[in-house]
Amino acid sequence: MLVIIKSGPDTPDGKRGIKLARDMAADICLMQNAVYFSQKERLEGFCGTAFVLGEDARLRGIPSADMEKGVKEINYDELVDRMVKEDKTVGTF
Repeated sequence: MLVIIKSGPDTPDGKRGIKLARDMAADICLMQNAVYFSQKERLEGFCGTAFVLGEDARLRGIPSADMEKGVKEINYDELVDRMVKEDKTVGTF
């Protein structure tokens, strides 16, 4: 399963999206303000794969060096490919 999150870490929706992904052992894709979750120590305890839309991160001034190790940068085309490959896609929180 893939959970798409667009709300930032300081919002109830953003936190709910991360919790859902943890509980369901799902992967996440961070877009819009949710890219702030990709910063170091914001995804503590998350075991799935985290994808971040690189363009959204760059627009918000988050360089790759500031991201948690293991977060994978993707573009919009790759997001669409991931959504097609997954059996379920949930979002956007």
